[in-house]
Amino acid sequence: MVGDSKVSRDGAGGRGRPERPGRYAPLARDVKFLRLRRRFLRAAAAITAVFFGWYAVYVGLSAFARGFMARQVAGHVNVALLLGLLQFASTFLLAWGYVMYARRRLDPLAAELRSRRPSSYGNGVRR
Repeated sequence: MVGDSKVSRDGAGGRGRPERPGRYAPLARDVKFLRLRRRFLRAAAAITAVFFGWYAVYVGLSAFARGFMARQVAGHVNVALLLGLLQFASTFLLAWGYVMYARRRLDPLAAELRSRRPSSYGNGVRR
């Protein structure tokens, strides 16, 4: 019933028995896994920062530089339209760049970790 449940204070996960570490818990301490994770986080943070920075510039120009954004480039095409189209192009370019980075720097490490036995996790050395 609602209200009958008690919060577990023993860290046992609320079922009265201790939680066992998962099959891949030792992998989380492996040197190569930590390197893979660090590489992924750096790449994801850099790509995210570039994307949001470029988007913030576009929004800022749209809000505060209306004269510049309204400048005609060719016919009815203005700077705002060109920069808007560049937003799409830059999104695909960043995605392509990440795929190339992942194939070169992340996938080989992930494949190596995937191929190892769980008993060899923890020290970064294959047994």
